[in-house]
Amino acid sequence: MKSLFSFFSYITTYVLIAVLFLVESKVNFIPSSVFVVMRFLLMAYLIAISYKRKKLSLWIFSAMIIGVETGINFPLFSLEMERLGVIFIRLVKSLVAPLIIATLVVGIASHSNMKQLGRIGLKSIIYFEVVTTFALIIGLLVINFTQAGVGVQVDARVEDQARSTILLEQNNAVQRDHIVEIFPENIAKSIANNEILQIVIFSVIFAIGLGMVQNKKHKDTMVGFFEGLSEVMFKFTDIVMYVAPLAVFGALASTVAKSGVDILQNLMQLVASLYFALVIFVLLVLLPMALFFKVPIKRFIKAIAEPVSLAFATASSEAALPKAMENMEKLGASKKVVGFVIPTGYSFNLDGTTLYLSLATVFVAQMCGVDMTIGQQISICLVLMLTSKGVAGVRGASFVILTATVATIPGVDPQQASVILAVDALMDMARTSVNVVGNCLASIIIAKSENEFHLSPEVDNLELPAEV
Repeated sequence: MKSLFSFFSYITTYVLIAVLFLVESKVNFIPSSVFVVMRFLLMAYLIAISYKRKKLSLWIFSAMIIGVETGINFPLFSLEMERLGVIFIRLVKSLVAPLIIATLVVGIASHSNMKQLGRIGLKSIIYFEVVTTFALIIGLLVINFTQAGVGVQVDARVEDQARSTILLEQNNAVQRDHIVEIFPENIAKSIANNEILQIVIFSVIFAIGLGMVQNKKHKDTMVGFFEGLSEVMFKFTDIVMYVAPLAVFGALASTVAKSGVDILQNLMQLVASLYFALVIFVLLVLLPMALFFKVPIKRFIKAIAEPVSLAFATASSEAALPKAMENMEKLGASKKVVGFVIPTGYSFNLDGTTLYLSLATVFVAQMCGVDMTIGQQISICLVLMLTSKGVAGVRGASFVILTATVATIPGVDPQQASVILAVDALMDMARTSVNVVGNCLASIIIAKSENEFHLSPEVDNLELPAEV
């Protein structure tokens, strides 16, 4: 009986559903309703396994495949389900600011060592620059190897052209000085706009000021308040996570209903190139760094399983941030390192997004028939090293940066970039997941370098997608 609800049974059922999708697209003599009924029966079995094993990660993966099926067969209903994902993201945004403030203030003020804080900041920036540079290079190498854009002739859909226009107009309406924008002018405004980097800067300065307070009673009162706030916000996170499967279902169902699955036919090489490049980046950059710094790989994977699955399903780094911070602390990194490195990384260490930008830039050039020289590609790489740091917190910023970058290439029509929006949701899922993995790993590596990592037995209570 137990084998009916095993990990093997779950994976086998998942694969069978994927196979049925593939067979339906190739076989014409069997009614599609037969495949739909078979898939829904298998999905019901997935739900039964998820319920029996009581794993949130299993519920999330089940919701993903059910969302795809629903989006294909019930598009009007699926469009209405988009609000489930929106509600979840709003709830997550409501807890991000107090969680970051509480975590940083407690971590820094309780162990006020300004030299160490400076070292953490310096190490983080150096680490971010080195890793994102590797990401840019891998993106360029892969797209030059696959030549995914050569010979591609796709006209941008009307809805993608309209979306492109809206995003570009939005960017022109608000010209941001990214250096100035790091510093908050009003913390309430920063929280309202969800400006994570500004919240981090405020929290660090506030924590330093609190650490300098001489009156022990006043200092302990404030530290105690933020310790309590931190504990409450982690419990708040646990409550919000119960909504995650519904959010995943709504987000994927509405995405499939809007875009359909046929869009992949002409742009499959681009999507495949990105996924291949991201896998190469993880295996050749992140994994060796983890091994070099002796990160406990198995436990690290266990700790990131839930935040990464959330990031993939919702294509939102914000959705994964609270769980990522919580799980890295449970893994053994100190509060002050996690509270500083992960939120800061959301602006400076977007490995997946940076790789995507270099790859997509060359793809658009190839699609326009422009053969970029090595010198041009290196110069594009240098530009993206700077411009990609302003991606976080701006809606559609990656597309805006992509368009601005390709506009500097002679012979390339920037409007051609709007073609990519047809498969942007699929690519966003992958690059967001790698962003989360990269930031989680950064927090552990920085913590180990500062002797602020002590492997905690609490990590054994975290969830894997399923237990073998």
